[in-house]
Formats: sequence, C-alpha cells, structure tokens
Amino acid sequence: MKKIAVVLIAFIPMVFIACNSNRVKYPETKKVDVVDNYFGTQVADPYRWLEDDKSPEVAEWVKAQNEVTNNYLNSIPFRGIIKDRLSEIWNYTSTGTPFKEGGRYYFFRKDGLQNQSVLYTMETLTSEPKVLLDPNTFSEDGTVALSTIAPSRDGKYLAYATNDGGSDWQKISVIDLNTGNKLSDDIKWVKFSSIAWHKNGFFYSRYDATDDGSELSNINKNHKVYYHKIGSSTETDQLIFSNSQYPLRNYAAQVTEDEKYLIIYETESTYGNSIYIKNLSDPKGDFSQLTTGFEFEYSVLDHIKDHLIVLTNYKAPKYKLIKININTLDVGNWRDLLPERKDVLKSCALIGGKVVANYIVDAKSKVEVYSLEGEKLSDIELPTLGTIGGISGSMDDSIAFYNFSSFTVPSVVYKYNVETNKSTELFKPDINFNFDDYETKQVFYTSKDGTQVPMFIVHKKGLELNAENPTLLYGYGGFNQSIMPYFSTARLLWLEKGGVFALANLRGGGEYGENWYRAGTKLNKQNVFDDFIAAAEYLIKERYTSPKKLAIQGGSNGGLLIGAVINQRPDLFKVAIPQVGVMDMLRFHKFTIGWAWVNDYGSSEDSIQFLNLYRYSPIHNIQSGVKYPAILVTTADHDDSICSGKFAWRWRIR
Repeated sequence: MKKIAVVLIAFIPMVFIACNSNRVKYPETKKVDVVDNYFGTQVADPYRWLEDDKSPEVAEWVKAQNEVTNNYLNSIPFRGIIKDRLSEIWNYTSTGTPFKEGGRYYFFRKDGLQNQSVLYTMETLTSEPKVLLDPNTFSEDGTVALSTIAPSRDGKYLAYATNDGGSDWQKISVIDLNTGNKLSDDIKWVKFSSIAWHKNGFFYSRYDATDDGSELSNINKNHKVYYHKIGSSTETDQLIFSNSQYPLRNYAAQVTEDEKYLIIYETESTYGNSIYIKNLSDPKGDFSQLTTGFEFEYSVLDHIKDHLIVLTNYKAPKYKLIKININTLDVGNWRDLLPERKDVLKSCALIGGKVVANYIVDAKSKVEVYSLEGEKLSDIELPTLGTIGGISGSMDDSIAFYNFSSFTVPSVVYKYNVETNKSTELFKPDINFNFDDYETKQVFYTSKDGTQVPMFIVHKKGLELNAENPTLLYGYGGFNQSIMPYFSTARLLWLEKGGVFALANLRGGGEYGENWYRAGTKLNKQNVFDDFIAAAEYLIKERYTSPKKLAIQGGSNGGLLIGAVINQRPDLFKVAIPQVGVMDMLRFHKFTIGWAWVNDYGSSEDSIQFLNLYRYSPIHNIQSGVKYPAILVTTADHDDSICSGKFAWRWRIR
C-alpha cells in the first residue's frame, strides 16, 4: 500500500475532452443476488463475481472494458501530438544515487526512452561504468522488473530480486561479480523481503509455495525468514525465524555492517514494528526481543562500539535517534542521541564518523550534520525548497552521495564530503524544457475543523488568477507517508500547456509526525477527505481555477481518496482519476496483504468501524441521478498489493 501510483498527466487533457463528448456505451454487466449482513445492516454486493480473478468470464469482461477504453482514447485527434512531445521531454539520461559496497560503486542509469533503468558498476568514480544488470532484457514484453539489489560485503556476489507483471511476488537470483555469470541460486515465493548478507549467503523472507493459481488474490500467511548459502539448493535453506502463533505477521532481516548481529523486524500492519536481535558470533545464541508491541516504529542504523543506533518514535511522535547498549537492552538504559524536536526526523545516515540527519520542515527537507555525541556541526545547503533522498555512505568513508529534486528540479546527484561539508554536483539531467519559466509556492489553507494544511502550487510565472486555469490537484493522505516535493517528467507537459499542479499534504501522512498521521486513520479518516475538499475550495476561492476546470488524481490509498471525495462533493470537480484505488472498504482485508491495512482503515468486522467504513466506502456510496465528474479509473490484475483494485472496475457500471 505504500506504493504511490505514477502520475500519468498526459491523459488529463483527454479526460477533459470526455466531459463534452457523447456518452460512451459500455458492455452490459450482469448482477448477482449477494447480500451480506453486517451487524443487522443488509449490504448488497451484486458484482461479487468480479472478485474471481481466475474466472474466464471476468477475463472476457475486462477485455471488453479495455476495448471500449482503448477505442475511445485512440480516437482523440491530438493524442499523437501529446505523445510526440512527451517523447521529446522523456528522451534524456537520468542517473540514480551511487553507493559503494565491497570495493565497487553501483548506480542506476536510464538513457533516453529506455523502459527501465540499467544497473552499472565501476571500480572508482573515474572508471568507465560497466553494465551489470539490464532489466530491459529480462523479458520480451518488458514486464519483468528489477526491484531489489544487494551486493555482498566481500565484493564476490550480487543478489537481486525481480517482479513479473507488476506483482509483489519476487524471485531472488545471484550473479558472480568477478565473472558476471548468473548462478543457479534462484529463490521463489519471495514477498516483502530484504536481502541481508552474512558470510557466504544471505537472509531473506518468503511464504510457502502454492500451486493452485490463487497467489494474486488469496491472503498471505506464515511469513518466514530463511538463510540461503550460495551454491546450495533452496530446499536446504535454513529456517531462521517464524511465528506460527501469528500467521498474519511479516518479518524482514537486517545484518549490521560488522556482521555481528542479526536484526529481525516483525510487523502486523503497515505501521509499527517489534525488533528481535541475535548475536551471529554465538552459534548457540538465541534471539532476544528488544521491543514489544506495534505501537512504535524502530529502524536500526548500525552497531557501533556495543551500541545499536536506532531511529524511533518511541515516546517521540516526531522521531528521535537513540543508542542502546547491546549489553543492557532494557528500555531504562536507552539514551537519546538526537532528541525529538518540533520538526520530523525522517531519516539518518552514519557517514564518516558522523550522523547526517534528514528533517522534514513543513513538508520540505532540511539536512543537518551531527557528531556521534549529538553535537550539531553544520547544515547541508540545499538549492531551493525540495526533497533530499538516497543518502548513501558508510562509517569508514568521508565521501557520501545524495540526490535532490523538486517539482521543477529534476533529480540532481551530488557527491558530499562530510569532513569539509562540501557538496559537488556529480550529475544533472539535460531535459528539453525551460524550468526557469515556472515557480513553486507553498500555501497553508484551513480545513473543515480549523486545521492548517500545507499545499504546494506549481505553475508558469505570471499566471493570471482568473478562475480559468486547468488545475490538477493530487493527494494521498495515508500510511504515514510524507508526500514531499518530487519531480515528474510526465507533469511537465501539463505545466507547459498552462496547467496548474497542486499537491496537498493531507492528514494521514507523516509530514508532521505520528499525531498528524493518526488524525487521518480509522475513525478519523474523514479528516483526509475534508482536507482534500478544502484544498479544492481554496484553489477555487483564490481563483486559480473553478469546478469546471479542476481535475483530481490519486493512486492506491490516494485512489480511495479520489473515490470518496467525488461521492461526497461531485459538484467540485470536472475530472477524477482514481488509480489502483481501494474501492470496497468492507472487503479489502480479505485479499492478499489487505489485512495489513486494518491499522489505517479499521475493519468491517468491528461494528463501530463498519459504520465508519460504510459511510465513505466508494462503491457503497455511488448514487443514481447524480452528475459525477468524468472519471478515468485505472487498475491492474497483477497488482496484488492493491487487492481491492479489482473493485475499481465496478465504478463504470454503477
């Protein structure tokens, strides 16, 4: 659920056209007599048959729906012009943030119109880069993607995970870095897994194999951590950690840089975790539980001189950095390294004997450098309001790397010297677009209950506030995710044609810490919708746009957001694009990993939460005789992390 759908901005002008076109005739859709009883409330579900993703009847229905959609889109006369201009803008080289492991540097690069970024390696920063993995060659149709890479610390191997067709199911493979040859170590049935090297192998997480073809819809149970030794059969992989008492919990492994400690993260939802720790140098040692419950989040940075350095929100809603003596794990002996303050501590990195701390200040990045004793040493100067990401470095190297981006700043890669506090531009993409013609501002508007909510607004300089500007409002508002200024190539065409882009930082996100997040979950979920509606009202009041010129978009949890607000305020929007959204709030938890979202949404199996979910569930609140915006719903039959994506199909037939 933490995946955020790509903003397919190019389709927006086409959907505006749809508002004034003849009504599209969709294929007939049958109804079935299915009624569920929720605590005395009878809820009809006439399209229950669409939940069977293996049904030939459903496959034919999808085929017919896609045919209608594609025929309509192909008939738009200026679609080719849009495609040509997008191709021009997209035809540039982009480079990811380098990192160093096992004596080699690694980075991703995408040249021109390649579908996927290619993994390169080089011995030094001045060496000629060599292609290590090219995901564009993994399959003929380009549907196999590279999702995770993990070089071994000794520089001998690279383990990597691939996804097929957008599914969360992964296969882990291994290559010999000295020869470039792929080994026979293929591991299947992997999902929600890290790859943590230790000696001549690695820890990973997977489920038990299933052969009935239900892997894209059935609930995932009994996640386990294994150890795989290079060159051995996966059937002999050693089971390291499992918990049959709680089959719906997930587990991920981490090994400290000195390979002395194994950390197991245990989760039962998308928020909060427990930590177990094991001394790998003691063959008879067992796991010790460092934390209990799932009320707080913990992330171990590393082990330094008998101390674990941990980022957490334990008794610190805006997070802090602490150190825990490995010999006295009791919470009473935990010590603050960077205490909580008014700004959210998003992430930290240990580089060159220092702490690089990445704070969120009103949904923007601010980066500071501290000593290992918590003394502030300096700031890292950023070029404008935006987002810093991908900070990579190690404790024994003073050179680090990071990238910086914003709405009109494509991702620029910097080399950073922690000793001199100097950043040097390493790579900047050359894009066929005049970024100097555009401006970004941040405003604060008032939501329904008086809460002040930040919003970024991007447009051409000199924009006339005449209520006539086509505007796209984007939101997410969930799962503690901070939606900060980010660059989108697809969005550039929208801006170039005079469009306004607005990003509202809704409650439910992590921009202001745990309290901001909790204010948009479960029984408070309506706050997220109110925040988004208030953002639209602000844009209209300030004459950026009007209801006849306002489009809205969101993906995944943001797709739910769009589905809910067009039911609640259909008069406010002209176009709506819910992408891979959770549309049935009464049944989402019954499929794949949907049970993990109950922490954010609640569950229809609870009488009070049912009433709340039923009140805003998109498919249960569509009314006859209401003039809705033009709606373009997108979903994917292999996107099993969005288990309720299939329910989005129902929108067309209501």
